[in-house]
Amino acid sequence: MPPTAMTEVEEVRIEPDGLVGLLGVPHGAQGIVIFAHGSGSGRLSPRNNHVAAPLRQAGLATLLVDLLTSIEERDRRNVFDIDLLASRLALATHWAAAEARTRKLVPLYFGASTGAAAALVAASRPDAGIAAIVSRGPARSGDGSVAGRACPDIASGR
Repeated sequence: MPPTAMTEVEEVRIEPDGLVGLLGVPHGAQGIVIFAHGSGSGRLSPRNNHVAAPLRQAGLATLLVDLLTSIEERDRRNVFDIDLLASRLALATHWAAAEARTRKLVPLYFGASTGAAAALVAASRPDAGIAAIVSRGPARSGDGSVAGRACPDIASGR
């Protein structure tokens, strides 16, 4: 697919948890990359927005979503609660599957740090339907790697 013109990005709200995200859907998109942010990062992260822009230019939709509410972010333990983050990522994925603009797009995850761990856990669920996961950095929780717990068939190189 040839590169597309600048894709408009809009703020979306994912209920019932009140998560906030940034959605960009270029014309003719075939897939949607759902970002699982690392510890303390969110939809406004310059690094993840820097990654998302060329993905949209290449014809992939992107969804950068805050996996914690502003109140939840105040408790630092939530940043390392991989099961909570994975459940929120699954919620965002189900939202994308129901949203008119994205329901026909193949879901993919891009995760960093604790977000990568959450992506592995969310993708390991039987109904996930995730086509691919890209991890930037190790998939770690506060107590170490969770890649083996989420996906025992994946061999992690160190």
